[in-house]
Amino acid sequence: MNSPLWDNIFKNKKSKNALEFETIKDANIFNGLKNKELKFVQTMVYLRTYKKDEYIFKKNNPGNGMYIILKGEVQIIDENKKDQKQNLLATLKDGEFFGELSLLDESPRSASALCSDDTEALGFFRSDLLDITNRKPLIGSKIVLNVARILGERLRITNKNLYEIQQKNK
Repeated sequence: MNSPLWDNIFKNKKSKNALEFETIKDANIFNGLKNKELKFVQTMVYLRTYKKDEYIFKKNNPGNGMYIILKGEVQIIDENKKDQKQNLLATLKDGEFFGELSLLDESPRSASALCSDDTEALGFFRSDLLDITNRKPLIGSKIVLNVARILGERLRITNKNLYEIQQKNK
């Protein structure tokens, strides 16, 4: 017996799983992974929901993982408690990710992540990456190399920007 009520319940569940899969597939951090490997990674991520003006994490909190935005908007801000000042570093939207350095390093967060809209995000944590690396080393090494590549690209951009600032101030 077909029921519109039950069909819609299962359709929404399937749609959410499909959205999660596509978001993971499109994230540079998982480049080079085959669909089967991406589905394995999907079993290791956690769906989190946040309200507008809710922090995902705050500056100086322990770093424990990264987040990929399914839908919503997150501002990355540098908060200075001394003078109560907030500097906007980036505004991120659907499909973008942040916090990936904490997959490799447990140092405190260098900035805060504040939701500027109701947000759904996938959390991927350091402990899960370590588990993947132990259980499926090929997948783990692909992810770690992608993290290293992304961090290298960001460092090159930062160095270029710093050089340009230094040249302007001469």
